[in-house]
Parts: sequence; C-alpha cells; structure tokens
Amino acid sequence: MLVKTTPDWLALTVEQRIEAFRTQVVPAIEERTKGVRSRFYDTEFYSARVTDVWVWEAVDHEAYQLLVDALRETPFWDRWFEVAEILVGVENGYARNYGVDAVASVAT
Repeated sequence: MLVKTTPDWLALTVEQRIEAFRTQVVPAIEERTKGVRSRFYDTEFYSARVTDVWVWEAVDHEAYQLLVDALRETPFWDRWFEVAEILVGVENGYARNYGVDAVASVAT
C-alpha cells in the first residue's frame, strides 16, 4: 500500500502518532480480521509521490479485504494518509503455479 502523509498526521507529535495508531487503528484491525501483519518502510527521502510503503501480509484474500474495510473506518484512511495505490501480489506465485522452486537472491 503506497501512502502519503497528510498535514493532519504531520501536525501530531511522534508520541501522539504512536498513541493514535495503537488506540485507533490497531484495535479496528484486530476487531475486524485475523491473520494479518504489517511492515512499514519510510520512502519520503526517495519519493515525492508517496512518503511510506505499508506491506500488509494476510493469510488469505478475505483477511486482506477485511483489513482494508477496517482501515477505511479509521482516520488512517484519507485523514492521516492518502492511499495513493494498492498493489496486491502473491509471494512466489509463479513458483507455486508451475511447481518449481522459487528463484530468489540470497544475501551473503
């Protein structure tokens, strides 16, 4: 999920941001769906179009759909962040589809 922070979000202190996410976003997600987790990447120093990338992993498509529904019911969606684009993918989907081992690089 490619997002851009809004002036409302930037007006909050770091402590207020953490508290807002813990009290308004996380509970909404936990009430609506199970089997999702997120990772967060800052990109504002590399991109003017988006400021952050939120990678959401879900156990299935229904869990992901419920996640998006939950986010839309919180200030995350369109108040604190503008959702610029949603890119959905399946990790190593080609390998599963063709019954081959995934080709990936390995850090040495």
